[in-house]
Amino acid sequence: MNILLIHQYYLEKHDSGGSRWNEMVKVWAENGHRITVLAGMTHYSTGKKHHLFKGKYVYEEEEHKNVRVIRSHVSEKYNTGFAGRLRGYISFVFSSVYAGIFRAKEKYDLIVVSSPPLFVGIAGYFLSRLKRIPYVFEVRDLWPESAIDTGIVKNKLVIKLAFAAEKFIYKKAKLINVLTPAFKESIIAKKNIPAEKIIYIPNAADFNLSEKLLHSFQAQSFRKELGWEDKFVVCYVGAHGVANHLIQVLQTASILKDSNVLFVLIGDGMQKNMLKEKMYNMQLKNVQFIDPVPKEEIFKYILAADVGTSVLMKNDTFKTVYSNKTFDYLSCKKPVLMAIEGVSKKLIEEAQAGLYVEPENPEHFAKQVKAYLNNPQLLSQHGENGYAFVHKYFDREKLAAEYITELEKFIKKKTTVASVQKQKIKNIA
Repeated sequence: MNILLIHQYYLEKHDSGGSRWNEMVKVWAENGHRITVLAGMTHYSTGKKHHLFKGKYVYEEEEHKNVRVIRSHVSEKYNTGFAGRLRGYISFVFSSVYAGIFRAKEKYDLIVVSSPPLFVGIAGYFLSRLKRIPYVFEVRDLWPESAIDTGIVKNKLVIKLAFAAEKFIYKKAKLINVLTPAFKESIIAKKNIPAEKIIYIPNAADFNLSEKLLHSFQAQSFRKELGWEDKFVVCYVGAHGVANHLIQVLQTASILKDSNVLFVLIGDGMQKNMLKEKMYNMQLKNVQFIDPVPKEEIFKYILAADVGTSVLMKNDTFKTVYSNKTFDYLSCKKPVLMAIEGVSKKLIEEAQAGLYVEPENPEHFAKQVKAYLNNPQLLSQHGENGYAFVHKYFDREKLAAEYITELEKFIKKKTTVASVQKQKIKNIA
């Protein structure tokens, strides 16, 4: 197949962050499919633009064999608050449509659009009409609900327009992929989308990265380099934004400040500077911030830690999500302290691969850390359980193959229907 992918947050080579589509595209390309990616020029968590893109509206590169990446303009006001972020979203809609028309000139079988942001669906719709091919819309976050529940979006007019855009995009998409079972239930019940229009290909574990290190990486030596030798390390990897509400990690660290527990937060985001200031004000010596590192390096930190944690603020929308990094922790045989309700909690309990932490409850968080600290056997068993579970149900390569099979089935069905209709018209004539 020849696929046009629109994904504003598609990572640059060796960049940090969620790499679902970078890994998915790599698997597809290795199996002979061709992919052109329309991506943004700014990183989703930092809002920063690589020096190669400065002064350019479009930048093109060959990433791998069969993979071409076309990056287009995103406003550098992206990380200056909601107004700046909205400007970043809208600027990418226009620039990606431009790039799709004038740079992505091949004949494609279909367009795959991955959100958030929701607005990329508008670009997908316009390009699908211009190129006369269907588009598949992927829901990685229930937006605008998540933005409303976190207080990021408050303007009633913006909310009304966002819901109208969502309704339009869902209606025009020929197929919708969701990343959690809860997304599927919500879209069917609340958005009135027929079940047969929805497929489910979730986030997954990248065993190609983790298994290489599991057999060769000297974790103890790395711990010594980092000064972690005598510490029980709780590792968080991901965005430092409003939704993550990482202040609860600092509050938990304060409760455990007289223990040997060290909380390590790796990543970047709008609230990182605020969190570092809070750490200094709270005089916490058991919290360490580390700047974003490439995906292959992230696994070294996870393997050197004792346990991973997935954290979000407490609200109903986040009961529907799987945290990306949960799968990375589990693929490294690390149990998870899951401070997210709903399907994420259910995932960890079903896999017996971690302990649930009530979100925004530092006392409970501290209690669950101590449960692992005082029971190394449980820690080890949960790590092994999680690894086996994600290997069976959330292997990236298997799910990438399943995804492409679903797309091929859809194209075949569409071609068959078109052929039947053409034959009917011919018979009538």
